[in-house]
Amino acid sequence: MTSETSAQQLFFQRAGLDRGRVEGIVQGALGGMDDGELYLEYVQSESFVFDDGRLKSASFDTSHGFGLRAVNGESTGYAHASELDEEAIKRAAASVQAVKAGHAGSMAAAPARTNRALYAADNPLNEQGFETKTKLLQEIDAYARAKDARVRQVSASLLGSWQAVTILRADGHMVEDVRPLVRLNVSVVVGDGDRQESGSHGAGGRVGYAAYLDPTRWQGSVDEALRQALVNLDAVPAPAGEMPVVLGPGWPGILLHEAIGHGLEGDFNRKKTSVFSGLMGQQVAAKGVTVIDDGTIASRRGSLTVDDEGTPTQRTVLIEDGILKGYLQDRLNARLMGMAATGNGRRQGYGHMPMPRMTNTIMLGGSHDPAEILRSVKKGVYAVNFGGGQVDITSGKFVFSCTEAYEIEDGKVGRPLKGATLIGAGAEVLKKVTMIGNDMQLDDGVGTCGKNGQGVPVGVGQPTLLIDAITVGGTAAKAA
Repeated sequence: MTSETSAQQLFFQRAGLDRGRVEGIVQGALGGMDDGELYLEYVQSESFVFDDGRLKSASFDTSHGFGLRAVNGESTGYAHASELDEEAIKRAAASVQAVKAGHAGSMAAAPARTNRALYAADNPLNEQGFETKTKLLQEIDAYARAKDARVRQVSASLLGSWQAVTILRADGHMVEDVRPLVRLNVSVVVGDGDRQESGSHGAGGRVGYAAYLDPTRWQGSVDEALRQALVNLDAVPAPAGEMPVVLGPGWPGILLHEAIGHGLEGDFNRKKTSVFSGLMGQQVAAKGVTVIDDGTIASRRGSLTVDDEGTPTQRTVLIEDGILKGYLQDRLNARLMGMAATGNGRRQGYGHMPMPRMTNTIMLGGSHDPAEILRSVKKGVYAVNFGGGQVDITSGKFVFSCTEAYEIEDGKVGRPLKGATLIGAGAEVLKKVTMIGNDMQLDDGVGTCGKNGQGVPVGVGQPTLLIDAITVGGTAAKAA
């Protein structure tokens, strides 16, 4: 099923909407406005959770609705409903007129069109039956328990969704996209005496379930979760103090995403609340540091053929060789800042307005061998995996907890560490990057980004990095 056929079927045939009349309502509502659109959405989603030897939950949900937005200067009128009928759209049209207030704007030009497709339109929920999905989770549980006698608990989940969207503008310009998304998660708890530790691994993307039914794929996730748990079982208290930190490749890019990426979103910079505000063209990171946001990587979790305003996504250079080159823009903030939209206008669903959000945020690789980077550190910490963290956008200050970390002694990776946290400010950390590895990796497809109460799927990536000095919070005595 093509995206065009799906959208026509879902919104203008099955729901009984007449495209000509809906276009007329939208045109009337947005006349004299600066921007706006009607966003139509249909979503199917499912979730299977297997925990402690049994199927704990299985759910299936279907939702649909629309959001109508009118933009006048910096003011936005937004109305949404879970009904897909003309009367509901008419009521929304009357509501958003409140922001017009006598203003006669000139409607911004529609986004450019694209004929590319970064993922298939097939619905992953229809690919396999209930029994196949639950059997997979049972096999994961049995495989993990058979691997090591110290396994005490196994949790596994399988999640999938199929989202169809249509974006209609006042001039009749219509954009459609159909977005599959799946994710597999595995968590393992191991124990030795009274001590218990956990490890986890997940993978996903804008693909079908088939790849995750392959034993070589799901067994790899179980093996990784178990490996992390067993490593943590032998971990010693982390040191505390300022010291060199080596970040591993791939998922540790979540620190880059949180501590730096959010500060480069257009809304924070237009309002001058970001630590990067007003620094365009200036040196904000060490030489060699290049950061991009790329929503065009095929089948990745954070990728989109078009964003939620209908703008094609792109590869946006944010920092190049340490110089600030760009911001992530939706249409509203781009227009008010006199810049171009970058395809980063995203929303959680029809009940939310779009705003600037990341897609796949990546630091590009350098020239150093990862082993060379580790050898250069006399005493420090090697952070391989991260859990949760907190970031203040205005200052860029962050606190991140490491779920897998090791001590570095005389250039060699030593004992695993427990309770390590990294504390710093994104802008300062960027300036302290002294070596960049040649092993850039993308994460395995598990990221979800939260902002203003909205969650959207994202990706991250980076090579091995040496940060010359960063504060490590731990429970052991301060490092010498």
